[in-house]
Amino acid sequence: MPNTLFPPRPTPVIPVKGAAGFPVGRIFCVGRNYADHAAEMGHEVDREAPFYFTKSAHAVLLSGQDMPYPPRTQDLHHEMELVVAIDGTASDISEARAMDVVYGYGCGLDMTRRDLQAASKAKRRPWDTGKDFDNAAIIAALTPKADDADIGDLTLQLDVNGQTRQRAKLADMVWSIREIIADLSSLYTLLPGDLIMTGTPAGVGAVVRGDVLRGTIGDFAAVETTIV
Repeated sequence: MPNTLFPPRPTPVIPVKGAAGFPVGRIFCVGRNYADHAAEMGHEVDREAPFYFTKSAHAVLLSGQDMPYPPRTQDLHHEMELVVAIDGTASDISEARAMDVVYGYGCGLDMTRRDLQAASKAKRRPWDTGKDFDNAAIIAALTPKADDADIGDLTLQLDVNGQTRQRAKLADMVWSIREIIADLSSLYTLLPGDLIMTGTPAGVGAVVRGDVLRGTIGDFAAVETTIV
């Protein structure tokens, strides 16, 4: 055991279908990766390069657990996303080899304090307080990838209290999984345990205490939470 002043915080571990758990290292999030969502937020998408923000691993909330409504916001939003789990090391990897470091996929919710994010944008400040906070990354059990099968035809959907709010094909992403991994690995050395939240389609909106959220992508394990 290392000699530390106090016990290190435990590493969040995501369940995996039929396998040992996946310990989370870092969480990278892709911004504006669906053109319709960018449009609803008042932005245009360009193909120059994707852009990213991050969430702490300690923002993870496992699917099935309640999410306490976070402090200092009056406008908590849902953003349903495909999560890509990395199990290899990648530095400046090519698109052709990008899938070699993908362990599997999952359903995730990038919860956002939209009012704090908007205030940061207005002042050209970082989005940290709007995006990286306790329980802001709700992640379902992961599904190992099946070889290099194309998952673009899978439908992403989020229901709130049984009513569909978000629905899109994964093929609608502006930047593909291969492109994201190749570009991100030119900025960071990706390591086993990293997660990539690949962006959300249109239909984001506010949730309040008592709302029940359920997100699905194909036959991956659903991501579920109740706001309390």
